[in-house]
Amino acid sequence: MDMHYEVFEAGNVALQGGATLRDCKLAYKTYGALNSDASNVIVYPTWYSGQHYDNEWLIGNGMALDPAKYFIIVPNMLGNGLSSSPSNTPAPYDKARFPRTTLYDNVKLQHRLVTEKFGIQKIKLVVGWSMGAQQTFQWGSLYPNMVERIAPFCGSAKTAPHNFVFLEGVKAALTNDEAWKNGWYDTPPTKGLRGVGRVYAGWGLSQPFYMQELWRSMGYSSLEDFLIAFWEGFFLPKDANNLLAMLWTWQTGDISANEIYNGDFAKALAAITAKAVVMPGEMDLYFPVEDNKREVAQMPSAVCRPIPGVWGHFAGGGANPTDTKYIDNQLKELLAMQI
Repeated sequence: MDMHYEVFEAGNVALQGGATLRDCKLAYKTYGALNSDASNVIVYPTWYSGQHYDNEWLIGNGMALDPAKYFIIVPNMLGNGLSSSPSNTPAPYDKARFPRTTLYDNVKLQHRLVTEKFGIQKIKLVVGWSMGAQQTFQWGSLYPNMVERIAPFCGSAKTAPHNFVFLEGVKAALTNDEAWKNGWYDTPPTKGLRGVGRVYAGWGLSQPFYMQELWRSMGYSSLEDFLIAFWEGFFLPKDANNLLAMLWTWQTGDISANEIYNGDFAKALAAITAKAVVMPGEMDLYFPVEDNKREVAQMPSAVCRPIPGVWGHFAGGGANPTDTKYIDNQLKELLAMQI
């Protein structure tokens, strides 16, 4: 785990929602070196609550995302606690007043990092898990002449209604804690954070995962041990306002919700001319395979290759070596394709 990162000082950024995020900061981490013609660039956005080091399970020597071959940029999503977020933005846009940010806001800012900081004009691959996958679709749609390949896994180009409802449960668990105080808490709303973990537990992994007690392979001694030590433990260190800010971005995720496509989702998908391998988790409960199949059918150069197995959404989280190997192999094949 490498906690070191850089910060792109973006200045005053006008957001889609009408607010201006002053002194906006985009935290990022790079792996490898940019080659002489800047042709080895991979962009790998973070996911819901994740930070750059949480992406490192898919980066390594001999892997598809090999820092000996590629210059890999991992931008931290707005709201994740490292980039501009409720927890680190000064008043008056601090805490509960942090402005709402969209996929479009995030990717436009990341584009500025890539072009202004590094002078990059072509991206070999954009890849991401979950909300990182949503940003990956957005990259492909906004910058078709720049992005050569995309590989979104366990995520969609538009948040489905059922997915929205799942997130309402997450939101309710957090905001019903009396310590939350409408976002102006003095101490963390720990009951709510533990509740978020319990809600997530039933969605992040499939029914067969629990039936087969595969949590034992992760080092947990009982189901309750897994719920407390893994799921509650995962969310307890998180900042509640940060979680809610990113949750709003997720709920409103739609690559066509911008001035370019004006809500025409089919047009936004058709604009993704990059070679695309879309990898849903075979048993993902909130980014189901059928959603991705509908999206891929409207993308000119895309295939849908579900990740087999029972790990659900966490098939894409680096939780087990079998799924990691599947994803890595698909990325190697995609990177080898001629453009």
